[in-house]
Amino acid sequence: MSSRGPAPGEGAPVRERVAWVLDRIAQAETLSRRPPGSVRLVAVSKTQPLARILEAHAAGLSVFGENYVQEAAEKVPRLPGAEWHLIGKLQGNKVRRAVSLFSWIQTVDSAERLSEISRCAVPAGKVVPVLIEVNLGGEGSKAGASPDALRAILEASASLPGVRVTGLMAIPPYAEDPGESRPYFSRLRELRDALSGEAPGTALSELSMGMSNDFEAAIEEGATMVRVGTAVFGSRPGRG
Repeated sequence: MSSRGPAPGEGAPVRERVAWVLDRIAQAETLSRRPPGSVRLVAVSKTQPLARILEAHAAGLSVFGENYVQEAAEKVPRLPGAEWHLIGKLQGNKVRRAVSLFSWIQTVDSAERLSEISRCAVPAGKVVPVLIEVNLGGEGSKAGASPDALRAILEASASLPGVRVTGLMAIPPYAEDPGESRPYFSRLRELRDALSGEAPGTALSELSMGMSNDFEAAIEEGATMVRVGTAVFGSRPGRG
């Protein structure tokens, strides 16, 4: 694929990094014959200071992903016009706070968690869009429902007010070569296509997959959201 050029260096301004990532997304959309703007960039802002998040926002980004409810609670009120996604594991004792803070919850992995979100969302007058996280690699160290459990989770969601399942999310086993992630991206798309519409209200239009090292491959395989942190912000504080 042709590109804007090499990735910006570690010390490059956030605005330069944002422009580079958006250009790569646009090229991947074109290569895949996808409509311009059909892929949403979720800028992974975990551990990033608010100043850098504000830089990204000034550069045109409006969707941010956080892993931890407590950390997000310090940031969300400072940028209320943004769309905030929970992309880390949702603990049972943090559900109510997550519902109040986040626009989307991408990491639901059980019918029980869906039910908890519903119980918190209804009194708040909210309908929370959620994604079901799928553990495609069968990795014990990662969260996510097994592919075999998806149908039951979706069936359970049909009777729950205050929550709307809109698609699937996955984090494939890490690989330096983006090509090694493609089978996982393809598998998630196949699961989505097979299950979409099986339960009332589950159109499953969204596929959240792809990160800094493989987001272009994810787009080519059907991603509608890519979760990009390092390419947007540089290395996280405390890392080389």
